[in-house]
Amino acid sequence: MVVGRGGVMLDGDGGGTAVAGDAAMAGDAATAVRFRVRDMDCSHCVTRIEDGLRKVDGVMGVGANLVGRTVTVEIDAGLVETEEVRRAIGRLGHLAEPDTGARRERAAATWATRDARITYASAALFAVGLALQLAGVGPLLFTLPLNEVRIPSLLFVASALVGGWRFMPDGFRAARELSLDMNFLMTVAILGAVAIGEYLEAAAIAFLFSTAELLESYAVDRARASMESLMDLAPKTAVVLRGGVEETVRASEVAVGDVVVVRPGERIPVDGSVVEGGSAVDESPLTGESLPVEKDPGDPVFAGTITRDGFMQIRTEKPADSSSLARIVELVERAGAEKAKTERVVTRFARWYTPAITVAAVLVVAVPTLAGADFITWLVRGLTLLVIACPCALVISTPVAVVSGITAAARRGVLIKGGVYLEAMSGVRAMAMDKTGTLTVGHLEVREVRSTRGAPPVTVLARAAAVEARSEHPIARAIHEEAARRDIHTHYAVRDFAARRGEGVEARLDGVRHFVGKPAVLGLGEPPEGMAGDGRTVVVVADEDGPLGWISLEDRARKQAREAVGRLHGLGIRPVVMLTGDDDATGRRVAGETGVDEVLARLLPHEKVEALNALEREHGRVAMVGDGVNDAPSLAAASVGIAMGAAGSDAAIDSADVALMGDDLTRLPYLFRLSRKSRAVIRQNITTALLVKLVLVVGVPLGMVTLITAVLVGDVGVSLLVTANALRLARVDA
Repeated sequence: MVVGRGGVMLDGDGGGTAVAGDAAMAGDAATAVRFRVRDMDCSHCVTRIEDGLRKVDGVMGVGANLVGRTVTVEIDAGLVETEEVRRAIGRLGHLAEPDTGARRERAAATWATRDARITYASAALFAVGLALQLAGVGPLLFTLPLNEVRIPSLLFVASALVGGWRFMPDGFRAARELSLDMNFLMTVAILGAVAIGEYLEAAAIAFLFSTAELLESYAVDRARASMESLMDLAPKTAVVLRGGVEETVRASEVAVGDVVVVRPGERIPVDGSVVEGGSAVDESPLTGESLPVEKDPGDPVFAGTITRDGFMQIRTEKPADSSSLARIVELVERAGAEKAKTERVVTRFARWYTPAITVAAVLVVAVPTLAGADFITWLVRGLTLLVIACPCALVISTPVAVVSGITAAARRGVLIKGGVYLEAMSGVRAMAMDKTGTLTVGHLEVREVRSTRGAPPVTVLARAAAVEARSEHPIARAIHEEAARRDIHTHYAVRDFAARRGEGVEARLDGVRHFVGKPAVLGLGEPPEGMAGDGRTVVVVADEDGPLGWISLEDRARKQAREAVGRLHGLGIRPVVMLTGDDDATGRRVAGETGVDEVLARLLPHEKVEALNALEREHGRVAMVGDGVNDAPSLAAASVGIAMGAAGSDAAIDSADVALMGDDLTRLPYLFRLSRKSRAVIRQNITTALLVKLVLVVGVPLGMVTLITAVLVGDVGVSLLVTANALRLARVDA
């Protein structure tokens, strides 16, 4: 499957970084292709594939995603074809197929695979052999130089060979390539144990390592299944209205322009707009916001959200594979390929850790033996060090935690576009926030209506709404909304409507000329005392006899803004700075309502970028929150750019590092808690894996660590521990 130009840029050590734009590519012939590699289930598989493909002529970059089990390859189409790349992956011992985006197996399927059956067979042979040996059953069959062979011994050898069937072929391949990967190390350990007559240990290594690999595969599948379960939010079928007749079709077959019928309690299958009917819609699967949103004709709706109490007909505006939900799933999966800084460091560390321990294993055998010690004793200890040299638990500790965190965030309406941004958020110490549409609701609302000639305020508002009926200005929309909220209906005959740019609008109501706009146009000077303070907008409503009344409007602060800013302060994020192009008075009013620490007003877009750079020089990493479109330069300049209200907006999702799908500012404190918890979990995992390995390495020369202990504790045990710890991120409270 061709992903397309501009799809992937690959870093120096194999981490894929999603980018947009042709600038990411090295030349006009550059193309990104993606493969599904179902048997890529460990960190060494990733390393083998990345290193192997880089040697292929025409391959310009490689990025393997362990959790997604995908490999994205940037190729020069003039030098190498997609099929050649697929065959190259095959020669590396893996089965690759074009990535069609189809659903993969669930985590439970791990236990029904060929590798699982091999593990079960190895375990059965091992268990029977151990039971016979403990019971003292099994006659002496023959004697070898280093051991006696009884029936349990044969069962142990059989268990070792069956269990080794999973990785020994790769071990021999690694030997030919002079690669010290885990398969080679385990193969040497098993064959060495058999050669010196340690049949029980050989079987234990094969069985336990095979089990560890299966558990690691399950951990990867579990993380991926959590990610893929996002797909379940969208229904597989849709009811389409064609020729006045309802027809059930696959959701993927719904075309742009089709009208979809959705009944109460059903999930909406497409992105579109309501053309008939209405309902309260639960948008929490997409935005994380718990309160249902009322939808009426003309309002947008999104795939995966749930109708509550009404019938709707929805005109489709995006195909299924381009819906907001599909975009989220795609970006969450792509995020798994973007390695965090810590993950890259661990990967580089593992590249020298394994050879270093292998050299130590050789020295552990050679030095004491040359000094006259028992060769067999120290050979066993050397083989034990080879087992400990496997860095699986260390390498898997970070990607599983990153995917767990990113998936948990997506379920709560926070889209994080890579582990690098999840990690970067934990280091943010100050925050900048746009005012309009971020700290405020983003549109004017009527605050006060006063009359001047004895008419009730409702009359003033009614006449203003009638004059503004044909205007699309934000002031007009605010007046219409307030009239509707008060259930005011106008029945004036409106004639001769005209808009006066920068001044207001006028029209005749029942033959009488009326004007709604700036007081200065009529030479009225300042509005009544108390109406224009704190940066509010005031318009006059007048007829041929003079002013009828005044309307004061303002862009109100969001209800959750003060709570969100307070929580950020509680997390040590200070200062929280408002950046706005509005005047000082408006900025100070919103600051007072929201609790931000500082206001920088009357800023042009480039001045916002300069302000961000100054904040970073003073405080270190700074996050910027904006609407994702108008604030694109600021979002790009910040350490982490956060777009707000991104549901349905491809531009907002593309322009930021993190996207809040809804308008709930309380997701910001959750994002910080999650990032810090993720950093803590990753550090715990790395520290645990290293400490366990270190203790075992020290204990081997002292004879305190057996082969079985090395596998059971150093591989199986620590792998399970770091995986379980990583999966805790799904439980971080929103």
